Amino acid sequence: MKILEYNIGTGARAFSTMRGGGSGNYGGFNITHYCGDSNEHVAECRRELCAMLGIDNGHLILPRQTHEEKVVHIDREFLERSPEEQKKILHGVDAIVTRLRRVCIGVSSADCVPLLLCDRRQRVIAAVHAGWRGTVRRIAEICVKEMIARYACNPADIHAVIGPSIGLEAFEVGNEVCEAFSKAGFPMKQVAALRAKWHINLWEANRWLLMQCGIPNWN
Repeated sequence: MKILEYNIGTGARAFSTMRGGGSGNYGGFNITHYCGDSNEHVAECRRELCAMLGIDNGHLILPRQTHEEKVVHIDREFLERSPEEQKKILHGVDAIVTRLRRVCIGVSSADCVPLLLCDRRQRVIAAVHAGWRGTVRRIAEICVKEMIARYACNPADIHAVIGPSIGLEAFEVGNEVCEAFSKAGFPMKQVAALRAKWHINLWEANRWLLMQCGIPNWN
């Protein structure tokens, strides 16, 4: 197992797991059950990660993402539910928030943007999956508002990490996608470029959203 770690301040650990040897369609280190990998391999990867973090296997929480804008809060009540109930709650979710200690939350991404947020004063963390649809729907902004409403977070205290994602040069889109960003109010000169076709900078679009939320610290 290889991880890419980020500096998100004291009190929390932020990282991305990286691909290694694996099996099935996923072909790498995989802790999600819906990528076509074998159940045995997924379970082994999850055990390995939990052992490295020193947490219970049931405290590794990842949603079943569907490129929407739904946010779920992970609390003690959630942890007390059965695995089947938890799975239902996490279906169709693209952002999760918690203030529980010794719990690891995360999202799965390839081209899409993973965002990790941490309010070190209120001890609240969030993980956000932002594909182009979620970005247009302002999933990052919605998640920050949830942190403010539920935990009284101050955006000035939130540190954000923008993880690896597809870059501007590689993300070619149709006119309808470009129009969706424009209609949603994004600064198009900042997040889009016209080559032979339109290209969108998802990383920059989400950075802009975080700045609009008043978050001063990001990397």
